Amino acid sequence: MSHVIVIGAGQAGSSAVVKLRNAGFDGEITLIGAETAPPYQRPPLSKKYLLGEMELERLYLRPFEFYADMNITLRLGETVTGIDSDAQTIAIGDETLSYDHLIFTTGSDPRRLPTSIGGDLSGVYVVRGLTDVDAMQPEFIENRHVLIIGGGYIGLEAAAVAAKLGLRVTLVEMAERILQRVAAPETSDYFRTLHKSHGVDIREGVGLSKLIGDTRVTAAELTDGTTLDVDFVIAGVGITPSITLAELAGCEIENGIKTDAQGRSSIDGIWAAGDCASFPYRGTRIRLESVPNAIDQAELVATNIIGAENEYTAKPWFWSDQFDVKLQIAGLNTGYDNVVSRITETTTSFWYYKGETLLAVDAMNDPRAYMIGKRLIEAEKSPDRAIIADPTSDLKALL
Repeated sequence: MSHVIVIGAGQAGSSAVVKLRNAGFDGEITLIGAETAPPYQRPPLSKKYLLGEMELERLYLRPFEFYADMNITLRLGETVTGIDSDAQTIAIGDETLSYDHLIFTTGSDPRRLPTSIGGDLSGVYVVRGLTDVDAMQPEFIENRHVLIIGGGYIGLEAAAVAAKLGLRVTLVEMAERILQRVAAPETSDYFRTLHKSHGVDIREGVGLSKLIGDTRVTAAELTDGTTLDVDFVIAGVGITPSITLAELAGCEIENGIKTDAQGRSSIDGIWAAGDCASFPYRGTRIRLESVPNAIDQAELVATNIIGAENEYTAKPWFWSDQFDVKLQIAGLNTGYDNVVSRITETTTSFWYYKGETLLAVDAMNDPRAYMIGKRLIEAEKSPDRAIIADPTSDLKALL
């Protein structure tokens, strides 16, 4: 009987094993995860779950018993310690399991602050998994002071939660502006104004020199020479693909586990999907850190394992919730040279162009602009910029 082993019990791993069963695979399926919780949603961790608005069970993608009902073996709280890709086996401690197909859905790991600047002090957190958020949740007490390192979406979401819970929030971003790596200055300006209106102290062009404390952080020294007394620290300084096991297996690495358009790695019988995988996209190679990508790519791999031979066509989209604003992003803005602003009394959207070609849309509380922008990008249609800039124009007519 054929055996598929999936390493990484997150959104991609869960999607892969369920798709295998639903597509008619009748062999053995094993899903292995280092965490003790069953596969769960990560986006609400830094939002509703941290705010106390979502209970643990609602995070779970499916209840424990679902996997047993589908004849999927869940091995949680276990770590793969070895892989022999020639023999097609993996090791979990002293136990050896054979596979016919192996899927890496190992996700990504948060960058942590270096020990040399106090990153190992108590009271310093990252936002990635359930244990991270559970550990920091008791720190969120009104009037305490939290320092957030990093002005990307994770840092800004954590800042919004802390401010809503009545904490004093200072956010530092080493780059010239928040969201500099991922968004246009217009989007940065929008969210800077939003956060400042809720009392968040945003300091741009300022980094962290070191954290101060004996065993627990009590203060932070910044690169501009100022020292802040802090009660705890959250580091939102990015993530890296989790590739250690893939390297052990001998897989080729290129900004993640290098796969072809069908999800195959460079090693026969080994596949990858989700945050950990890089894949061909419009003449280049990218890695997408998003829930939609994790689901779509994992399901594609599952169908290809049972013979479909489909190629992955990514349709990038993302979202972020901060205060009362829902940001929805369609497309990838890489290489843009012009941003068109479309602003009404209640909505704002920024449209990224390269020459006359529409690349991406950032839509704030504007689901219509997001949906139409997404459909235009997927159809490779690029409306005249003057039409987009006119808030009275009918976007729907563009379709």
